[in-house]
Amino acid sequence: MKQRSLGEWLAYLEQLHPSAIDMGLERSQKVLARLALGKLAPRVVTVTGTNGKGSTCAFVASLLRAQGLRVGVYSSPHLLRYNERVLIDGQEASDERLCEAFAAVEAARGDISLTYFEMGTLAAFWLFYQSQLDAVVLEVGLGGRLDTVNVVDADLALVTSIGVDHVDYLGDTRELVAFEKAGIFRQGKPALCGDLDPPRPLLDKAAELAAPLFLRGRDFDLASADGSWSWRGTAADGAQVELADLPLLDLPMENATLALQAYLLMGLPWDAGQIRQALLATRITGRLDRRLLSWQGRPVELLLDVGHNPHAAEYLARRLAARPLKGRRLAVFGLLADKDLDGVVAPLQGLVDDWAVAPLDTPRSRPAAELVMALTNVGAAVKSYASVDAALEGQCAQATADDQILLFGSFFCVAQALEWLERHAQEGGVDGSAG
Repeated sequence: MKQRSLGEWLAYLEQLHPSAIDMGLERSQKVLARLALGKLAPRVVTVTGTNGKGSTCAFVASLLRAQGLRVGVYSSPHLLRYNERVLIDGQEASDERLCEAFAAVEAARGDISLTYFEMGTLAAFWLFYQSQLDAVVLEVGLGGRLDTVNVVDADLALVTSIGVDHVDYLGDTRELVAFEKAGIFRQGKPALCGDLDPPRPLLDKAAELAAPLFLRGRDFDLASADGSWSWRGTAADGAQVELADLPLLDLPMENATLALQAYLLMGLPWDAGQIRQALLATRITGRLDRRLLSWQGRPVELLLDVGHNPHAAEYLARRLAARPLKGRRLAVFGLLADKDLDGVVAPLQGLVDDWAVAPLDTPRSRPAAELVMALTNVGAAVKSYASVDAALEGQCAQATADDQILLFGSFFCVAQALEWLERHAQEGGVDGSAG
């Protein structure tokens, strides 16, 4: 029988289960048992949170790899290629290896129906186990308690932040969200939280499980200074550890702070120079991702960010406010229909001079007319375009060397921009490089 290509596998997975999202662990637990994988690696870290999961995973992996450890990272969603979801020792899993993993899960599941995400998660677990890694870092897809990633028992469980998002699945209060996210905690295993105001259900869950709880603001934290920042944390034996004069990072330093605390608890070598270099080397496409372009002979700065909820928008606004521009900030903005439009726009009022909005290439997109209305209602200068590509080109056309184009609002929005950059770079129309 002809073997499926990766594209054919992904198309097959999309129609395998009646619904795209079907929360619960029972199906995945049964298939995982049939796969008989055992522990994925000597060190297993799970990461959940409303925002900051991806960068926290990247920081943890970077710190571990700086010690020569072989690390697997599982994250979602992807921007351009499914392979981005599964990293093995810093490299995307190949099409061939992913197909092999899907085939293994398909053979094991029998008549058990799995969602696209469940199949992909179990395939990643199979690949990690086969690769004999030193550590794996697993990003939780949605919530925590009932997310497929939670079928694995982690040695360390991290919660980055707690905000209201995905209300249909997680609830409409921070307390309900915290209960779901604390579901990744394990009996007697360290639990870390980077939220400065963790709701009571998270604290109660850690106490119930006798899980040593490390809280930002109490057990670890950061302090900013002009041109640098410092960190303090607590080792497993209670000893206090400090790092001073750390370099400023493009990615959120709050998430680096959480990753440093996780790394400290693993009892690995603690070399300040290696740690600094590992933090500086950490990059994630689409998260505070600065690109320098040449557009029709003129330099243009582009900042890509996948922020798509009020919590992420507030963080983005703080980072923008800390870096004043000589010129204007020109936004390219698209949003999904189930996101809080007013909550995303509000933090950025006063930081954006001109808005270009467009529908996203998905049935879940919020219509551009609704984006225009919301921005017009708060007095913003806004123009509507038929696509993200057209909106980006419109802003490039009016940008000067002192301006910045901010493209944000969704993974879909950033993915379309990245495709545009690749296409125009091949055509010689745009030379885009990371800043």
